[in-house]
Amino acid sequence: MAAPASSSAGANIMLAIYEKKTVTVDLYRPLRNYIVFNYSEREAQNLEDDLQTLKQMRSDLERGAAGDSVAARRDLLQSYYRALCAVESRFPISPDKDHVSAVTFTWHDAFKNKQKASQQNIHLEKAAVLFNLGAVHSQIGLTFDRSSIEGRRQASHSFIAAAGAFAFLRDNESTKASIGGSATVDVSVECAGMLERVMLAQAQECVFENTIAKGSTPGVCAKISRQAGIYYEEALAALNVAPLKEHFDKTWLSHVQLKAALFYAEACYRYGLELHEKEEIAEEIARLKSGINALSEAKKSSSKGAAQQLLDAINRLEGNLNRNLDRAVKENDRVYLMRVPAASSLAPLPAFSMVKSMAINEVLDASKEKMFASLVPDSSAKALSRYTEMVDDIIRTQAEKLQQGSELARVRLKEMDLPDSILALEGNFTLPTTLKEDVEAVQISGGPAGLEAELQQLRDLRRVNQEFLIQTEELLQKEATEDAQFRSQFGTRWTRPQSSTLTKNLQERLNRFAANLKQAADSDARIERSVRDHAVLMSILDRHPIESALPTLARPIMSLDANEDVVVGALKQSLRQLETLGAQRAGLEDMLKEMRRKDDILPKLMASTGSYEDLFRKEIAKYDHICEEISQNIEAQGQLLLQIQAQNDEFAAVFSLEDYKASREKSYKQIEAAIAKYREIKENINEGLKFYVTLQDAITNVKQQCSDFVMTRNMQCREMMEEVQRQMAGFSLQDKNTASYNYPSVGQPQQTQRPLSQPQADPSNMPPPPRSQTPTYYQHHPEQPAMPGYGSHHPPPYSTPQQPSSPYHVPTAAGPPYPLSQPQQQPYLPSQPQQQPPPVSHEYGQPAYPGWRGPYYNAPAQQQSGGFPRPPYPMPSPYPPPHQSGYYRQ
Repeated sequence: MAAPASSSAGANIMLAIYEKKTVTVDLYRPLRNYIVFNYSEREAQNLEDDLQTLKQMRSDLERGAAGDSVAARRDLLQSYYRALCAVESRFPISPDKDHVSAVTFTWHDAFKNKQKASQQNIHLEKAAVLFNLGAVHSQIGLTFDRSSIEGRRQASHSFIAAAGAFAFLRDNESTKASIGGSATVDVSVECAGMLERVMLAQAQECVFENTIAKGSTPGVCAKISRQAGIYYEEALAALNVAPLKEHFDKTWLSHVQLKAALFYAEACYRYGLELHEKEEIAEEIARLKSGINALSEAKKSSSKGAAQQLLDAINRLEGNLNRNLDRAVKENDRVYLMRVPAASSLAPLPAFSMVKSMAINEVLDASKEKMFASLVPDSSAKALSRYTEMVDDIIRTQAEKLQQGSELARVRLKEMDLPDSILALEGNFTLPTTLKEDVEAVQISGGPAGLEAELQQLRDLRRVNQEFLIQTEELLQKEATEDAQFRSQFGTRWTRPQSSTLTKNLQERLNRFAANLKQAADSDARIERSVRDHAVLMSILDRHPIESALPTLARPIMSLDANEDVVVGALKQSLRQLETLGAQRAGLEDMLKEMRRKDDILPKLMASTGSYEDLFRKEIAKYDHICEEISQNIEAQGQLLLQIQAQNDEFAAVFSLEDYKASREKSYKQIEAAIAKYREIKENINEGLKFYVTLQDAITNVKQQCSDFVMTRNMQCREMMEEVQRQMAGFSLQDKNTASYNYPSVGQPQQTQRPLSQPQADPSNMPPPPRSQTPTYYQHHPEQPAMPGYGSHHPPPYSTPQQPSSPYHVPTAAGPPYPLSQPQQQPYLPSQPQQQPPPVSHEYGQPAYPGWRGPYYNAPAQQQSGGFPRPPYPMPSPYPPPHQSGYYRQ
């Protein structure tokens, strides 16, 4: 059954906080007089702008929100708070006659305007500003249209900011504001905490409404609704105790109590929908009854003074709960016949918070505030610096003692193999971190089970290279056969060189490639044998989790006194005590840092008329008690470690711990050996893949050269046939000399030839040359480069012995391809170069492996401008790459 819209949608009534009111205070004259008296008139003149700015900020603050937008009011409060931080560190405001004693801050209570507090304490001013900042954020939240998703999102953000302001007030200024005099209740720690909860509840309520609008599942909606109810319940608890119990109007209590009940019942309703889908009818009935009871009690005690809209929402939700309850009861009576559990036996409803108080430390950070930056009391600064060094020395010494104690405990426990041995007894053992990371890396990469797929990839790449090689050899063989046929047909008239004299270099390179492929095939076979031979060893890496392959620490089969449980229990108890001591040390260290953070004696330094040394001794003494606690903690830990040592010795004797450790170490070594072998095989496979990809580039390059050679020879063949036909038809000797060719003999440099007009051409698309003129293939255009090997000043690549050696040449005496870790196996021995090309009976149409759609292995080679098609594994390095070990070389 689809969940209806939120029953609390009509209860979208939320609270905003009114700002505190203040009275006029003159900051300009007292602060200026203080500067003149303690520094100089010139310094006061230099700071005139800062004093005027501060005066204007206080005047704007006194004017209240009238005429200002809430956003402008928020910015003013933030700026003024940072200015107060600058004033606090430079102007001691107190009743002391040597301080700024002419400034008294007065603020009225926000909830009971007749109550007010007046203090010569800047912290009261800062606390009031923070309160008003939270109030303004709450007012901003109410300005958004909460009937839309975006409006509720923006409102939730503002309520989160308000909660952050109240939390900052509670943690930083509430306590200080009451020092030296009474403060109003609204800035107390209790009130600030309560307001933070209310703002978080309203933010969570907005998120809940958006969750309903987006159609989330009933279970998710129930969790979010329950957390909103929890926030309201926490606020209600604070309102029901002093000092807030008698301070707030009854409408506050009614509103918060009804909201808490509403969202608890809403959570029961949503959770009941999820239970109904699961056919857990008994618990559904109990949850629905619990929600109905909560609403009934809330209406009885808090209906007076509550908004009618909120009461209407409660009535609608109560109706939904009753309808679902009636349906569930009927189904249970007729079908399920389940026993309905008591409400007290139900587990708490799950809750999930989607909001938290916004951290506003950066917004209120005054470290970059330029106001009064030049005003630093010299004597106080020096004295404060000296005191700070003394405190830092204490903190550093005690922190080192705490760290040494923690390190000692860690080392001693590791020596005793604790708590690992206890965890192993309970079945919660684990691998060492480094070894576990290695195993996880192997499993992520596919593990031993994935090696077969990589071996198949090696086979596929080898087959593709073989097919490329065969196709290339067939090109040359076909051209040589055609040349021989014409030579036999025309005899001495067929004057061009034989193909074999021009393709010697190409044939040698193809033979070397064939030899390399045979050598690589042998290497692949050795890799496959290695995988098969070590499959049992590496199979441990496929265990999930890997801890299942480790031995277990079992209880002894025979026991005379059956005291195993006593031994284990005593050791566990001692370990828990040791953990408690460790937690205490962490708390002591945090306490030290917190004391250091709050240790601000600047006002005392500036007010002191006696010796600084006496003041320092008095202030440093407050650290003595925590230093004593640290010493007691370290001493107690030493005694406890001795006790744990004795208990662990007894534990090791009862459970044969040494035998278990030996078995465990054996398993560790087996896993390490499996990892090493897997990595070795993986490295060999990767090197093989690199080899085949590089070789494929080389073969593709040679194949392109062969295609160019065959295309050129075909064009020469057509022109020579025309020449022979003209001779046979009786053309003149002059025509003969003009059209004839001068082919160089094998091994001799080619004489001047006419440059080529087109670097490459596809013979299948070339039109036949006209008989009445010289073929266009030999027309020279200066703007186009001549084809390499056929230019007027370059020797041909197919006949010249001076041609540079091929970059793919592999020396015969090269070392074995990428060697395995065991040198005695010698997996890849050098093989002799193959003088004969592979047989030409292969079939070329099959893909390299399933899913591989590269055009280089199953489509005819196509001529492309600018070079040959790139293979699917582009490898820019030459063949063989200089970094390879020669694993696949001759």
